[in-house]
Amino acid sequence: MKKIINDPETVVTDSLRGLAAAHSDLLRVEYDPAVVVRADAPVRGRVAVISGGGSGHEPLHGGFVGQGMLDAAVPGAVFTSPTPDAVQAAVNATTTDAGALLIVKNYTGDVLNFETAGELASADGLDVRSVVIDDDVAVADSTFTAGRRGVGGTVLLEKIAGAAAGRGDRLDDVEAVARKVIGQVRSIGVALTAPTVPHVGEPSFELGPDEIEFGIGIHGEPGRERIPAEPADALVSRMLDALVEDLPFHQGDDVLLFTNSMGGTPLLELYLAHGIAERLLGERGINVRRRLVGPYITSLEMQGISLTLLRLDDELTDLWDSPVNTPALRWGV
Repeated sequence: MKKIINDPETVVTDSLRGLAAAHSDLLRVEYDPAVVVRADAPVRGRVAVISGGGSGHEPLHGGFVGQGMLDAAVPGAVFTSPTPDAVQAAVNATTTDAGALLIVKNYTGDVLNFETAGELASADGLDVRSVVIDDDVAVADSTFTAGRRGVGGTVLLEKIAGAAAGRGDRLDDVEAVARKVIGQVRSIGVALTAPTVPHVGEPSFELGPDEIEFGIGIHGEPGRERIPAEPADALVSRMLDALVEDLPFHQGDDVLLFTNSMGGTPLLELYLAHGIAERLLGERGINVRRRLVGPYITSLEMQGISLTLLRLDDELTDLWDSPVNTPALRWGV
């Protein structure tokens, strides 16, 4: 294993110190327990939007802390849920009488620990709600989840819910917008290689030189099937078939298309795949109105991509377009 680290046991803390040094104008980091918080938090009268999960998916979640997105992110160890006390610390650092919304990816540990923290916060008199995102169409269940996994749609949800909070929506309304996104977003991913967790020191699974894992999870979980490697046109078409048929998406729909690198896929290949996806959606009469392309929810150094489609209406489009200023996502400021 070759990685640019010192000690696998301190890799998350060391990375957080670098995040804090690079972006002290946007955020601050607390280390015991580990929490990434907006520099100006708490903001009285504004709903706090909080998310988190295991590290190794950067820039998710800490890279999305800032204006127009998250008030706090809670990083666990690599591919491991943060503990309830860390989530509770994020709530305490950001939440005023306007309340807080917890955005939780559908993994068993995340759901349990965020739920426990929310109950503790509620016992302290805070109005804390949770939404669980489960946008992965690949499988109904996995070793990590009961039901579908939360994957690429999480990025879009955090942006849109954060924008709703930023415009001054009440907690009921921020929660309603978040649930709308969850109902309209779908994702699928593929892997060409496996990630290597630092404290494990070897790849999470083995793929032959001519194999692709179709429907991979963001922790290297098994996908829908293992298929022979195929040209990009055929692979992207296969991915879109799975997405479009699931919601389903229809001719005339307006969508946001998010083409994501799992960490090791170069932009050369990522833009190639995005262009194919736009063309194929156009042939189906599905209108790509907004786009996001890049490594925004990764799986360490895994080579692969994911595609996410969000059905848009005027409200979701306006919230997506609203200004955002975070380490990883920035426009309109």
